Amino acid sequence: MPFSLELTEEQRDLREWVHGFAAGVVRPAAAEWDEREETPWPVIQEAAKIGLYGFESLADLFGDPSGLSLQIANEELFWGDAGIGMALFGTSLAVAGIFSAGTPDQLAEWVPQCFGDEDEPKVAAFCVSEPEAGSDVSALRTRATYDATRDEWTLSGQKAWITNGGIANVHVVVASVDPALGSRGQAAFIVPPGTRGLEGGRKIRKLGLRASHTADVFLDDVRVPGSCLLGGRERLDARLARAREGVRGAPGARGQAAMATFEVSRPTVGAQALGIARAAYEYALEYAGDRVAFGRPIVENQSIAFALADLRTDIEAVRLLIWQAAWMARNDKVFDAGQGSMAKLRAGELAVAASEKAVQVLGGAGYSREHPVERMYRDAKIYTIFEGTSEIQRLVIARAISGRQIP
Repeated sequence: MPFSLELTEEQRDLREWVHGFAAGVVRPAAAEWDEREETPWPVIQEAAKIGLYGFESLADLFGDPSGLSLQIANEELFWGDAGIGMALFGTSLAVAGIFSAGTPDQLAEWVPQCFGDEDEPKVAAFCVSEPEAGSDVSALRTRATYDATRDEWTLSGQKAWITNGGIANVHVVVASVDPALGSRGQAAFIVPPGTRGLEGGRKIRKLGLRASHTADVFLDDVRVPGSCLLGGRERLDARLARAREGVRGAPGARGQAAMATFEVSRPTVGAQALGIARAAYEYALEYAGDRVAFGRPIVENQSIAFALADLRTDIEAVRLLIWQAAWMARNDKVFDAGQGSMAKLRAGELAVAASEKAVQVLGGAGYSREHPVERMYRDAKIYTIFEGTSEIQRLVIARAISGRQIP
């Protein structure tokens, strides 16, 4: 599809619809669920009732040939609140894992189970990170062994910092099948609801995104049918054979399980961070117009006006990076300069900078919980850490532009 900055009528309607939900439902609930540090099931159910949370809505977002609808929805929802936004969109990372590695039959079977229905909504979890393997996914210790007589896989290990870990209906687990091959020896597996041996650890109390559940996941000889290997045994065997021969993959191959999912998700994660940045900027702009000091609104002070001007400029620039990367990913264009990482890097750092500046503009008021910018500030920081730290994004970009394997 040709790239265009002219949004379609459907995309404009989508933006207005999600923004309305974010303004009318998410924002009024944000402070409560941040304080409670609990999954906001009533908000999730409300989103399911209107069709915003569910298999059909996500399929429509993924189905946009421009790649922009998913980014538009995430920016608006996270403009409302990042913690509740992650509670709603955390499931989409597991769905992206199924999409990037699964067969059409597996998508049809498992993606609907990730969401449940409006009467009883569910969530899903994508389990990659481990206590000693965060950015370095090649160091995963979780193992998957195959029993051919039973056509059954056994998963053993521990996952760390997992969104919806332990409370998810469906867990997508990335494990090592052949440790000698590093990341190329990994595969992704579905752990169906109620499978014995999978347990969630204690809920982690976090600086931000407090309405989103995060916990470790323990896998103690978790047995799943052979059909739960995403992509199937034949595809896995062919990929492992190529890896053992020193071939990284056939033309057009998506690559190993974890990084393929992150490649799909990085522009979307960037859109989430952009939503936080925009929310902080807009709140600071409005406050600066109303707050009077030394006889005039503080926005008339050049130091504040210029800072807000810089933020608005950066917001517009980062959105273009995100849209470009999303369009490229959706239309099978190679990230020849690390465009996905560029989008995530700049968006994450902008979210931190914009929310910090918003606190500064509000002064003492910004440091209090009477205003939402302190929550935005706390929420923003994770976007320079998870799904690849800023340092890892720079490494990806540097390798892409130099053509060298920079350590």
